Amino acid sequence: MPVSRAPLGRPGAVALVVGGLACQELGASLAVLLFPSTGPLGMVMLRLVFSAILLFAIARPSLRGRSPGAWRAVVAFGLVLALMNGFFYLALERLPLGVTVTIEVLGPLALSVIVARRLSAWLWAVVALAGVVLLAGGGWDDLDLLGVLFALAAAACWAGYILSSARVGREFSQLDGLAIAMGIGAVVALPFGIADAGAALLNPVTLGLGAAVAVLSSAIPYALELTALRRLPASGFAILMSLAPAAATLAGWILLGQMLTPLELVGIALVIVASIGAVRASGRAADAAAQPVG
Repeated sequence: MPVSRAPLGRPGAVALVVGGLACQELGASLAVLLFPSTGPLGMVMLRLVFSAILLFAIARPSLRGRSPGAWRAVVAFGLVLALMNGFFYLALERLPLGVTVTIEVLGPLALSVIVARRLSAWLWAVVALAGVVLLAGGGWDDLDLLGVLFALAAAACWAGYILSSARVGREFSQLDGLAIAMGIGAVVALPFGIADAGAALLNPVTLGLGAAVAVLSSAIPYALELTALRRLPASGFAILMSLAPAAATLAGWILLGQMLTPLELVGIALVIVASIGAVRASGRAADAAAQPVG
């Protein structure tokens, strides 16, 4: 008699989310190492192009029979994907990985605070602000200002990504919307990536490493997260994703030799705590809104 496989439990789902975070930061670290040959925008193009090819091969989305509203949603999603990745890699060129991801997390955090509409959520926003101030270490002069601006732009795009993906999810089934949006983002990034990378795109090794970044940063994390979401509540998943700055800091230290001061580490910790607190406050607000009145 065949032995049935045990269903994935909650600890296993947590391990999948952590594994996805580790793959994302490994992919980001590899991308940083490729910057001297491809440039940040060349790396964005390679990631989006290979991600689009992979998603189209898996999802095989139909382009026919889509409403104008669906096309507006997916085009907006594709533009957000291109901008978010572009600003993120431009920031990575100038800032440590842990600092970049910590600033980028402020986008979803701000969205959680706005959605919650609770005083406690705004208190978490103050905690996050204190963390960002500490993140400057000895002073904001120690951080590249343009890099900080790029990271803040990526944060705004991440908030837009959350809103856009929700709309695309309502208009498209399964991975169709993501695949089409990734293809649109790749087309947008193409001219900028070619201009930035130039002849490096003719190097098979560079192309292979670019494909590896796409798999590590997009394909594997998405598959792991999708599986984990079947076993975890959305609030629990969001809290685990709030640990991204810690994963990025660890990856930057181990893989790129990027050292941070104790004050910067405290700042990152405060942003993580604020993200978890804001997610919990947002979840409580949603639960309260769902309760019947009477």
